[in-house]
Amino acid sequence: MKENHAIAPIHPDWLPTILEGSFSEIYVVNCETLRFEYVNPVAARNLQYSLAELQSMSPTCIAPALVSATYREWLAALHEGNEPVSVKLVHARRDGSCYPIEIRLFHLASHSGPVVIAIGNDVSLRDRSDQALRASESRFGAMVSNTPGLVYQFCLDNDGNPSFPYLSDGCEALLGLRAEVLHAEPSQFFALIVDEDRQSYLDTMHASMAQMSNWNWEGRIRIREWNDIKWINLRAMPRALEGNAVQWEGIMTNITTGKLEQEEIIRSRAQLAELSAHIDTVKEQERTRISREIHDDLGGNLTAIKMALALLTRRLPADDGKLKEKADYVEQLVDRTIETVHRIAGDLRPGVLDFGLVAAIDWQAREFEKQSGLPCRFVSNKTEIDLDLDHATALFRIFQEALTNIAKHAQASRVEVTLSHDDRHVRLEVVDNGRGIQATDQEKSKSFGIRGMVERSIALGGSLSVSTSPRGGTIVAIHVPLPASAR
Repeated sequence: MKENHAIAPIHPDWLPTILEGSFSEIYVVNCETLRFEYVNPVAARNLQYSLAELQSMSPTCIAPALVSATYREWLAALHEGNEPVSVKLVHARRDGSCYPIEIRLFHLASHSGPVVIAIGNDVSLRDRSDQALRASESRFGAMVSNTPGLVYQFCLDNDGNPSFPYLSDGCEALLGLRAEVLHAEPSQFFALIVDEDRQSYLDTMHASMAQMSNWNWEGRIRIREWNDIKWINLRAMPRALEGNAVQWEGIMTNITTGKLEQEEIIRSRAQLAELSAHIDTVKEQERTRISREIHDDLGGNLTAIKMALALLTRRLPADDGKLKEKADYVEQLVDRTIETVHRIAGDLRPGVLDFGLVAAIDWQAREFEKQSGLPCRFVSNKTEIDLDLDHATALFRIFQEALTNIAKHAQASRVEVTLSHDDRHVRLEVVDNGRGIQATDQEKSKSFGIRGMVERSIALGGSLSVSTSPRGGTIVAIHVPLPASAR
């Protein structure tokens, strides 16, 4: 036997409970008088009128913008079409406040005469939400339109297929592709990236996806139609979607100008470093020439004068004491001048450099100890380091400057110097136990000593660090790669 699943008709006893329990406003309007024959409690509460008051009122009383003629037109449409009519009105409460309401009108030909049943819902909350959404969209559109570059959404599904759910108006200006083209063929963006930068693009994207961290990438794109290569910066934040998909929201900007300026700065710095290295080389060559001329010419002449003076002194009369005293004074003056010449020549270029870097640093450490009174201990893991003269001279000058800084500023009582050499590098470390060095000391505008040491180390292809020792004092460390010929 077939079961009957038909819904039973509403029992008359149920109707009052259904009407009063509804969340919608319900009105029954007499088609002839246009007065309310019934209003449910929800409508009465919303309108702030009593049920008794509403029985003497009509729809035009609670909807000030509604006129009777318009209502009768709706009634005629209901009667002719026999279909419900949907309208939106503004209802006025007793206190003068208003709220929007959407109503559906139904025509009913009852035994007591035709009526209209109006069922409506307050849509003020929805309207406010719509207004807030439109305002938010307007603000977003204003921000996007004033944002330099391209605001976008990029999605990667679980099969690795890309898509661009959203692209702002800056798409064509930045990428040379209209947004609809990129929507239809998302792979065209990857095709824009120059070959050398594609791997870094993929690596940073997969790292962002694996760690759910911000995606930051810089690279070049080639727009063939414009015969143009641009540098772009991509910054986006990922979020996980269903099915292991990931979507990024971010911005792409044109950083070509900044990149070109950065490259120009790098080139300028390289040229300045080359110029500085050339100046140092020329300066050392000139020092060597002057030192040699002073030592050979002036020193030789002074030695000849001393010998001639000694010969003349021996021939002076033995009984002429004053003349003998004058001769002794001149001889002492010649001796002091010879010592000064040797000192100046040594300052210009110590002859000990001819015996190698280890011997030169050992000699300079002992000279510093004698002049400053500070103990200076030198240790080397090699007795000889085979460096060309330019490299050895540069390292020696850095060492001299480090000792000068210690004598001037460190307030130290001890200095330790370590020179180490392996198959590929030379490392020189100068440590004192003084007051240490602060970052502000290194950044002073006239801190030419440290700056000169850094420039020399860079010219050697190495690096120099100046730091504070954990035990107090300063550590100056120079790390220089050996030329292939010295390995």
